[in-house]
Amino acid sequence: MSPAATKGDERRAALLEALDHHLRDAGPGASLDAINVADLSRRAGVTRSAFYFYFDNKAAAVAALMEEMYDDAWDAADLAGDDGAMQQRVTTAIRAIFRGWAQRTYIYRAMLEARASSPAVREQWDSFQESFVVVLAAVIEGERTAGVAPGGADPTAIATALLDLNDRTLERLVHAPVDFDWDGHVEAVVHIWLSSIYGGAA
Repeated sequence: MSPAATKGDERRAALLEALDHHLRDAGPGASLDAINVADLSRRAGVTRSAFYFYFDNKAAAVAALMEEMYDDAWDAADLAGDDGAMQQRVTTAIRAIFRGWAQRTYIYRAMLEARASSPAVREQWDSFQESFVVVLAAVIEGERTAGVAPGGADPTAIATALLDLNDRTLERLVHAPVDFDWDGHVEAVVHIWLSSIYGGAA
């Protein structure tokens, strides 16, 4: 990687970190409209024009922050790897996603607003989700071929439905009351995932 590319990556990362901190500090009533790009850029130590070099708008920056965190959770589970029981890796991935996001609901709250206000972000999110559908469908097909999971509905359709479930669960997390049984809900989602892929073997 060239020094210029490294510097660019650092600036982009600084902007995302500044956005993360801003959303956290602003609280549940925060909105994208209230975010001042000049203030955000100053917090990141870059110019306002640098923000627009990396992101078309504030909604796109929120989408990038969300994508980065979602990627980290999936990477931790290594669903594309070939070591260890896939069933356990799937379980680890789901728990990592939701338990991690339980500490950062402010990001998904902003993402919901970004998707509603920006068709480009909505399209980007759908494409992002589709990339995971491809990976998960391949996992399901592989588990069936290996005789670990039973046959059933089309793997792509199952993967799409399961990722839709994740999306709706994250939305519930944003609006859940303080006394909501989040751990119990996560375990129910894990059960649905495993039952959908492995049937009675889950």
